[in-house]
Amino acid sequence: MIDITHKQISLRTATAVGKVLCSQETLKRIKENTLPKGDLFNIAKAAGLLASKNTHNLIPHCHPVSVDGMEITYEYHPDGVEIRVLGKSIGRTGIEMEVLTACSVAALTIYDLLKPIDKNMEITSLKLTGKTGGKSEAKKDIDETLTTAILVCSDSTAAGKRKDNSGVIIRETLEGMKVKVNDYKIIPDNPDEIKKAVQEWVDQDIAFIFTTGGTGLGPRDNTVDTIRSIIDRDASGITETMRMHGVMRTSHAMLSRAVAGTKNNSVIVTLPGSTRGAKESLDAILPGLFHARKMILGGGH
Repeated sequence: MIDITHKQISLRTATAVGKVLCSQETLKRIKENTLPKGDLFNIAKAAGLLASKNTHNLIPHCHPVSVDGMEITYEYHPDGVEIRVLGKSIGRTGIEMEVLTACSVAALTIYDLLKPIDKNMEITSLKLTGKTGGKSEAKKDIDETLTTAILVCSDSTAAGKRKDNSGVIIRETLEGMKVKVNDYKIIPDNPDEIKKAVQEWVDQDIAFIFTTGGTGLGPRDNTVDTIRSIIDRDASGITETMRMHGVMRTSHAMLSRAVAGTKNNSVIVTLPGSTRGAKESLDAILPGLFHARKMILGGGH
């Protein structure tokens, strides 16, 4: 089963349709409610709802999904009955398979209820018609004009005593999203050097500046205090999201003193110095963070 622990929790929706082809005489009897097995649509709806909740028991790689809302409706067509399913879930993975399963089993139930009177039915046109939520939706905020820079703040790394890993993972994550990394620097955790590097990028109108390191409680953890002193506006929602995401994975995340905000038209985000902490923080905020650029430039929400 694919690991989804790194994914963000979000509202996800999906829609599906399917069709049961039948004769005109069968359609007439459905409308008149004169079927040998009784009520058609309510039984099929109940079967579809039960099936959606058991999708993970039927399909091996499906994760258990909380089905937080589902609507199953029907529409008459000249050649049969169309089934429409809308599902909603708040979780880490989509609800596509659940709506498809609901639609499939509702169609099978209709088939079962109608088979005593119609031997030539056909189930057809089962397909997903839409989905929302998750990172795929937020990717619309990524475009080729985005610019980023990475600042590694570490005395030992700057002195060549330790290999940089967190800066590398930040770069790999950004480039994996097809976002350009314009600059990458390693400096000591020194307030003056941090201010100088960040100001240079702000003057170049770099859209997103990520620092890594200096977010803890150590005597040389200066990055957070330094960035806090230079930002124009705080964006605490960014750091709240990172911390909440991190604490769900390790209690040590509560010790991070991360800060985020804007300086002119640049967004500055301080990330932990550990590779895992940096990666989990990016998992929490990307790609949704990139929407901030449009807001800063007057594009609204």
